[in-house]
Amino acid sequence: MRLLAAAFAVFATSAPVLTQAEEVTTFQLDNGMDVVVIEDHRAPVVVHMLWYRAGSADEPVGSSGVAHYLEHLLFKATDTVESGEFQRIVAENGGSDNAFTSYDYTGYFQRVAADRLPLMMQYEADRMNNLVLTEDDIVTERGVILEERNQRTENSPGALAREQMRAAQFLNHRHGVPIIGWKHEMEELDMADALAFYDLYYSPNNTILIVAGDVEPEEVLALAQEHYGPIPAEPNLPERYRSQEPPQTAERRLIFEDPRVAQPYVTRSYLAPERDAGAQEEAAALTYLAELLGGSPFTSTLGIALQFETNTAVFVGAFYSGVSLDDTTFGLTVVPSEGVSLQDAEDAMDAAIAAFIENGIDPARMDALRTQLKAGEIYARDDVGGLARRYGVALTSGLTVEDVQAWPDILQAVTEEDVIAAAIRVLDRNQSVTGWIIPSREVLQ
Repeated sequence: MRLLAAAFAVFATSAPVLTQAEEVTTFQLDNGMDVVVIEDHRAPVVVHMLWYRAGSADEPVGSSGVAHYLEHLLFKATDTVESGEFQRIVAENGGSDNAFTSYDYTGYFQRVAADRLPLMMQYEADRMNNLVLTEDDIVTERGVILEERNQRTENSPGALAREQMRAAQFLNHRHGVPIIGWKHEMEELDMADALAFYDLYYSPNNTILIVAGDVEPEEVLALAQEHYGPIPAEPNLPERYRSQEPPQTAERRLIFEDPRVAQPYVTRSYLAPERDAGAQEEAAALTYLAELLGGSPFTSTLGIALQFETNTAVFVGAFYSGVSLDDTTFGLTVVPSEGVSLQDAEDAMDAAIAAFIENGIDPARMDALRTQLKAGEIYARDDVGGLARRYGVALTSGLTVEDVQAWPDILQAVTEEDVIAAAIRVLDRNQSVTGWIIPSREVLQ
């Protein structure tokens, strides 16, 4: 057996920590499956999560949506289990289960009483290796995902606008393709597409098992060896490579028109760096930048300047999420007040950002944010499912256990100078897409 670190090692940062780290133990089975155990003995509950290092950005060109499609199909039958039986067993045992797909991963989880963990592993291991699909399954679930796209995307002008923004933001990367897929490609997904993705990526050497809750590491390791250990590794698993963005040297703009838009607004996204293993400092600075520019309307730069001082906007926001295998985005949104044009709102936004960079940051505001972020990190430890998800998202996105546990201290170490430097580098109009979201062209007259 090969271990990610010494057997039963407990990870913690070596420097003095501001927030006590979780007790996390890692292993690797002989077939390449990574196992992460997060101990939390406060309640007799366990969260069992299986994370595949395969998301929509790993899909073959022309088969967008197949990762999410397969997520749905995995709730069908296996060689020994009837369709829907796994969910019924979870419910009968007082638990809950679900699944999710993102750009970088697909995950499946169950939350149950701790003594039901062996049962969860038995069923999850079975559908990793023994999925049985019928043509009826293929047709039915293709209809389900198309209806999901209709409800969440086609019926939402905001979702359609975001889809166009991302397609314009990423010139060469699969992050420009929606997770749920382009409708015309979803309509063509078939049995061969689903099984090809399943056979290649749903293998133990492409998987992270995370078990969090009232468990002992030795117990989890023994169960993982029993249920997942016999599944053979995929010898043809490809290196995880995505096409990368070329240098972005020109600002992009778009106008998205949809009569269902209730109120026109301006939105802009900038290409931004993600959290990288051993190098999370700039992402931490961008986390502060989002809060400083567009967090609370009462204390943020855009909120004060546009909502209170000038009544230019009724809403402002800034958004950044750094956990991603590849480049991510930093976003801004301004909803102008009645009688304020989109151009005036955009100009006011840019003027406020320029003043923010020129004038610097009030140290008292930074101190307040440090306290808020520290509190958030502490409160997050009270949710065992949230803890498991935090590690799963990070590990499938190229980070390590050490990176996750170092993050709270990295956040606390961010300075005003770090934030301004990140703002200057990232808020580059040549790496941006600006969208005007409108109900009709009459708004522009």
